[in-house]
Amino acid sequence: MKFIIDNLALIGVAVISGGMLLWTSFSRGGGSGGVTAAEAVRLMNREKGVMIDVCEPAEHAAGHCTGSRNIPVGELEKRAAELPKNKQLPVLLMCQSGARASRAAATLRKLGYERALPVSGGLRAWREAGLPVDKG
Repeated sequence: MKFIIDNLALIGVAVISGGMLLWTSFSRGGGSGGVTAAEAVRLMNREKGVMIDVCEPAEHAAGHCTGSRNIPVGELEKRAAELPKNKQLPVLLMCQSGARASRAAATLRKLGYERALPVSGGLRAWREAGLPVDKG
């Protein structure tokens, strides 16, 4: 008991930091909250993942991650022929902030792409990670 009283501040810090770790795990939607930019690069390089930019064409022309295909979120279902034939490949979805990419991932999962994953933070996080961006 004396140990607990003497180290109350340390115990409090440990409990709070553990709670914060759990909070971030659960706030990501149980694992469906997307992947980081670095994880997206790993999936593209090691597992032949395909990056789809779900922004509107004008946004895509203003800046997009290198190697991405542009299929606006509203056109995913009617342009499904442009998606990978192999539905087991990771399909990474990118937009400006990550919100549209999350909706696009849900749409693609309905089409049978089990590994449809939004890039958390979108193009903003991609740029902050120092990854290449093309224009035009």
